[in-house]
Amino acid sequence: MRWDGQLVTAESPAALPGLAKLSNLVRSVQTPEFAGITFHEVLAKSALSRVPSQSAMPFAWTINPYRGCSHACAYCFARNTHSYLGLDTGLDFDSQLVVKINAGEVLRRELAKPSWKHEHVAMGTNTDPYQRAEGRYKLMPEIIKALAESGTPFSILTKGTLLARDLPLLHEAARDVDVGMGISLAMTDAGLAHRVEPGTPTPRARLDLIAKLSDAGLPCSVMAMPILPWLTDSEEALDDLCASVAAAGATSMTAGALHLRPGAREWYMQWLAREYPQLVGSYRRLYDGGTYASKDYRRWLAARVGAAKRRHGLQSGARLRDVTTPQTDASAGRPSRGPNAPAEPDVGQATLF
Repeated sequence: MRWDGQLVTAESPAALPGLAKLSNLVRSVQTPEFAGITFHEVLAKSALSRVPSQSAMPFAWTINPYRGCSHACAYCFARNTHSYLGLDTGLDFDSQLVVKINAGEVLRRELAKPSWKHEHVAMGTNTDPYQRAEGRYKLMPEIIKALAESGTPFSILTKGTLLARDLPLLHEAARDVDVGMGISLAMTDAGLAHRVEPGTPTPRARLDLIAKLSDAGLPCSVMAMPILPWLTDSEEALDDLCASVAAAGATSMTAGALHLRPGAREWYMQWLAREYPQLVGSYRRLYDGGTYASKDYRRWLAARVGAAKRRHGLQSGARLRDVTTPQTDASAGRPSRGPNAPAEPDVGQATLF
């Protein structure tokens, strides 16, 4: 069926009440190609978003052509942004997607302003610009061309193999401006990846994408975040991850532990209770109601990751800028543990970390 024929008006039941805040809504679209997903097409007033000055991020500007993400990663830290539209941070985030259909046009106007200082622009820092919808809307080619032609350096972080479509454009852009590429990959276990990030390309597909970037002469960093406590933090899992990304041609890797912001915390803990109920208590102790895992755990993880990276000759990537398998017991359905882990996960034993 034709895409243009799949029309749902903003006043219909499919347009959720919170979307009344989208004064620039053009239409809402559903199509069998994307079962269960509604696209809310809007005319954006701006494309560039300034990063708050108090942020620790090493860039000042971002572009997010999409809001919400069909990757449906249970842990996604951006989930709470949907609450600003009156939508929930769980299923709505995965299935009610806002698309800035004029992003490229608006961006060109912003980049042409005399006040624009050609600062670095990061993409993929909130929702993925190469999620499946990009195959339909094709917003990124115009964004890439606008940045390159204006002399603006940029970086892209993605899980989406749709990026391969734009390799010729990226290669051309890299002749004029600094272009950073990063692939988000934190596990090599395909079964676990399918459960916790069901809308993403497989780990193998992302490793193949890293190889394509390397073959195209585009240095590629891997963002191995988040590492999931007791699921992807074993010595075997981290060693396999580092070996795999090094073999694929990654130039560097940055890794870090899962953090659970409001919105993501509730959704991820529901997922954990469904998939690995035996770990719920351990997570509650490890995070103690907050966003970050304990300092002891983070120090322990950093040492383990560092050792694995050294074994496989991986550098540390600059955080998000220089783009920048857990083993399972199939019979029990439980994550296996490294040789030095306790018989039962217990984050109260700080000596483990």
